[in-house]
Amino acid sequence: MKKALIVQGGWQGHEPKQVSDILAAALRANGFTVQISDTLDAFLDVKALKMLDLIIPEWTMGTIKPEQLNPLLEAVRSGVGIAGVHGGMGDAFRNETEFQFMVGGQWVAHPGGDGVKYMVHITKPTDPIVAGVKDFEVSSEQYYMHVDPGNEVLATTLFGDTAVPVVWKKMYGLGRVFYCSLGHVAQVFSQDPQILPLVTRGMIWAAEGKALTK
Repeated sequence: MKKALIVQGGWQGHEPKQVSDILAAALRANGFTVQISDTLDAFLDVKALKMLDLIIPEWTMGTIKPEQLNPLLEAVRSGVGIAGVHGGMGDAFRNETEFQFMVGGQWVAHPGGDGVKYMVHITKPTDPIVAGVKDFEVSSEQYYMHVDPGNEVLATTLFGDTAVPVVWKKMYGLGRVFYCSLGHVAQVFSQDPQILPLVTRGMIWAAEGKALTK
């Protein structure tokens, strides 16, 4: 049985507890055991982290100490998967460049704030994470992000004529990284029936990489 750790906290406007509960339920429905922690000290023990298959940070902004961050980075480099949504992973620990390198991006702005209607366009329909998913509309924050050009982009949104990634995957060392900029609050996951399955597939994909490192 695969093991996942969700660490939730930070800015409460993103409903980290509620979003964590949604993600945990999706993982448990797929055979994972899931622990949810509300402290970054959950990252202190690198040996414990390396026993996991998946880590999900749900912690917008805030600060993280080197003794918390470094074991997390080491665990992912060793093959533990990491996955996350919206600001919980894409706008966490703004001063930590290496964390941003691992994620593959960093939030810059959401013009118009919450409630903007925009389309999510699937750009790689052959990838198993988004296979069968059709383009869909959401009403939420539309994330404009700095992104790693090496990301494997699976979905985008348009700012005028400029496509900005919404969903991507990448590697960090031996660890699989999955990110989706949707998930501003818990209600977003119910706006379209494709959103939670997409994120769930991404989390499972990230976790499956651990077995390949053994």
